[in-house]
Amino acid sequence: MDKWGDRIRGTLTDTALFGAVFVLACDMIGRSVIAPYELPIELIVGIVGSILFIAIIFYRLKYGKKFRCIQASSDKKYESYGSREREENTVMQKNAHKTRAGLLLMAVLALGAAALYMLVNVDFENEKLFAYAMRIRAPKLFAMMITAFAIGGASLVFQSVINNTIVTPCLLGMNSLYMLIHTAVIFAAGSGSILAVNAKAAFGVDLLIMGTAATVIYSTLFRKTGHNVLYVLLIGTVLNSFFGSVQSAFTRIMDPNEYDSLLADLVASFANVNSEIMLIAALVLALVVFALRKELALLDVITLGKDQAVNLGVDYDRCIRRLLLGVALFIAVATAMVGPVSFLGLILANLSRQLLKTYRHSQLILGSVFFGIIILVGGQLIVEQVFTYTVPVSVFITFFGGIYFLYLLLTERRRRGL
Repeated sequence: MDKWGDRIRGTLTDTALFGAVFVLACDMIGRSVIAPYELPIELIVGIVGSILFIAIIFYRLKYGKKFRCIQASSDKKYESYGSREREENTVMQKNAHKTRAGLLLMAVLALGAAALYMLVNVDFENEKLFAYAMRIRAPKLFAMMITAFAIGGASLVFQSVINNTIVTPCLLGMNSLYMLIHTAVIFAAGSGSILAVNAKAAFGVDLLIMGTAATVIYSTLFRKTGHNVLYVLLIGTVLNSFFGSVQSAFTRIMDPNEYDSLLADLVASFANVNSEIMLIAALVLALVVFALRKELALLDVITLGKDQAVNLGVDYDRCIRRLLLGVALFIAVATAMVGPVSFLGLILANLSRQLLKTYRHSQLILGSVFFGIIILVGGQLIVEQVFTYTVPVSVFITFFGGIYFLYLLLTERRRRGL
């Protein structure tokens, strides 16, 4: 029995002892950091455990097995995905007119939602009130369009690269990093500091830190892991937990009055978006799209699988690396502008795939953007006209997004016959 397998029976005692020592050490750290007060043990376990987990992954990459089974299963998945795509592509070509009709319908609905948002409950007879309403609503509408473009496009590209339709770019850790940055600023400098009060300064710091972190971290991860997307995704999930644990630790020990002022920054809102910030965000997104124009044009080929893409002359690893960096930058821009919006990308990408029965990513991304405009503008209209700003639109998106996620899981299980 010891000749094959991982000899789990022989490691049970070691695992139990290590677990006991690890939890005891984390408990001692939690009691010592702000003695005589105590930090919750789950915070220490999350921080220390994330660091240990990443260290173990890099150790295995350098000295241990390369998890060939994981890579092999991934390659098979790509092959099956590519063969399925080729078989279904003939059917999709016959339904091209339906796809164009669906895009036209979504465009009309998006324009209708935008017009309704701009014109509902507006006094057309009073020029001053009309101008005031336009001056208040136009920046919000522009911000929602930018957010829909950034999150919708990034989510669809991310799902295509990972080859999984129930994942979102939130796994890359940008939302948690945003919350950590704002919490650290309030904790270190206070709610009256320029970084907490000045929206432009806060946006600049958020974009600089998140953009630099995304570029440095994920470029390094791709180089260290041999361009293994599964490892990068796994480490991104661990970093997400790490950033969240550190942010929770700060909130535990900060002034309660400062924490109250922090809560507003941790929820996505379109109420107080700065026009100059939106112009900078739009410019950054345009530059990223321009820089990735060649990789975006190859998305249809990349989803065929690594072997097929390489045979067609595509530098697969380079394309995947640049696309994931672009996704992280897109999410960083949208999050820095309006705050974290959980599940929005999941909703937009899957609705676009379900309505537009095509594998052309240019059409899928456009459909995802249109859906984003419809959902965000419609949700903001309900928030302003029905709930009178008492609840931010991100709360509704998170709630219904969670329900939609469960629906996708159940549908996937049913499709596979599990």
